[in-house]
Amino acid sequence: MTEQKKGWFQRLTDGLSRSSKQMGEQVVATFTKEPLTPERLEALEEMLIEADLGPHSAARITKAFAEEKFGKQADEGEIREALAKAIGEELSGRQGHFDPLSGPRPYVVLFIGVNGSGKTTTLGKIAADLNRRGAKVMVVAGDTFRAAAVEQLKVWADRSDATFVSRPTGSDAAGLVYDALEQAKSGGFDVVLVDTAGRLQNKQGLMDELHKIIRVIKKVEPEAPHETLLVLDATVGRNALAQENIFGNQIGVSGIVMTKLDGTARGGVLVPVAQASDSPIKLIGVGEGIDDLQPFDARAFSRSLVGLEDQ
Repeated sequence: MTEQKKGWFQRLTDGLSRSSKQMGEQVVATFTKEPLTPERLEALEEMLIEADLGPHSAARITKAFAEEKFGKQADEGEIREALAKAIGEELSGRQGHFDPLSGPRPYVVLFIGVNGSGKTTTLGKIAADLNRRGAKVMVVAGDTFRAAAVEQLKVWADRSDATFVSRPTGSDAAGLVYDALEQAKSGGFDVVLVDTAGRLQNKQGLMDELHKIIRVIKKVEPEAPHETLLVLDATVGRNALAQENIFGNQIGVSGIVMTKLDGTARGGVLVPVAQASDSPIKLIGVGEGIDDLQPFDARAFSRSLVGLEDQ
C-alpha cells in the first residue's frame, strides 16, 4: 500500500472515530466471546439503526453477520471483521468514479445541495486538486443569492489559481453560467466548476432556477453538465436521505459527495443513502484540508466505520 493511501486511510479512520467508537465498541462488547443469541442479534440491529444505517440495511447487515458468526466464540478482531464484511456487502456496487480530466474539454461539473452542506468548500477542494494536476480550471459563482458564498468561493479560486467568474448579488445565475461557459470554450479551459445556490425542498423557485441553469448549459454544450454532484452533509443524519430523494427525483444526479463524516457519531448514514440512490457515492470528506476529500472506497469506509485498520 502506498504512503499516500496509508495517509488517507488514517485520516478516514480518524474522521470516522466518533462513529466507530459508538458502533464498533458497542458491538464488540456485546459479542466478544459470547454466543450469538437472538436477543444479542436484535440488540445489534438496534445499534445499527441508532447509528443511522437505516432499518432495512440494519436488518440485512444483522442477517449477514449472523450467518458469518452464529454459534462461534469470536474474539474482538473476528467480530469487527464480520461486521465490516457485512457493511461492505451493503455498499457493493455503490462506489463511483470521478475524474473530470478524463472527459471532454471543457468538462462541466455542477454542484447542487442545500445551504451548509459543504458544497462551496467541496468545489474549492476539487479546484485545488485539479490545479495541482496541471489543469486549467474555471470556477463559476452561480450562487448569486448570497454574497458570503461568492466571497468564500473566490478565496478557494485564488488559492487554486483558478479563473473566477461572478456577478453582483441578485444577478441572473443562468446568464452568468452561459457567459462563463462561452468564455471557457474559447479560452481552452479543461474544467468548469459551477456552484449553485443552496436549495430546500420547499423553495420551488430555486429548484426551477436550477433547471434553467441546466437548460442554459446544454445550449452551449449539449452533453453538459458532464457531472451533477449532490453534496450531502453527514451531520444531518437521516435528513440526508430525504435530500437525496428530492434532488434525485427533480434534478437528476450523477454522483454523491458525502461531507463532514468527521463531525458526526452517525457516519453510518452513508449506507442507506447509497442504497436508496440511483447515483453512486463518488467522494467523501473527513476534514477541512484539501486532502481530506477523497474518492469513496467502500471497503476502506466499512473497515474504518467499525474501527479496523486497512490491509
